[in-house]
Amino acid sequence: MLKLPSDGQTFSKIRENNFLYVDKTRFLYPIIKKPGCYFLSRPRRFGKSMLLGTLRDLLNGKRDLFKGLWLDQSDYDFKPYPVMLLSMAGLKKREKDFKRSLVNSLNYEAIIHGLAPL
Repeated sequence: MLKLPSDGQTFSKIRENNFLYVDKTRFLYPIIKKPGCYFLSRPRRFGKSMLLGTLRDLLNGKRDLFKGLWLDQSDYDFKPYPVMLLSMAGLKKREKDFKRSLVNSLNYEAIIHGLAPL
């Protein structure tokens, strides 16, 4: 019997540690195959971070995490793309502090991807 994941688990940890995972990857396919902007709205505590983490692993080309899932059987090529994941959760509320926090987040992501910081 598979173990149940606890609160705060990431897609990669769930897959690497053989936790129970309900495969919803077929719903990601239209998002990754059709270019455009998407507004992902879900209720609080309803898996937004898990969804974004799954998309990050998918777009980073981590095919091994998707073995046995719907996407692994699809025509998706798992070509890696650079992904910047920005969270607004830790940013300050005041305008001046918000700008500084946002620039710090962007600089962190730029450095991870080998780009020059702002």
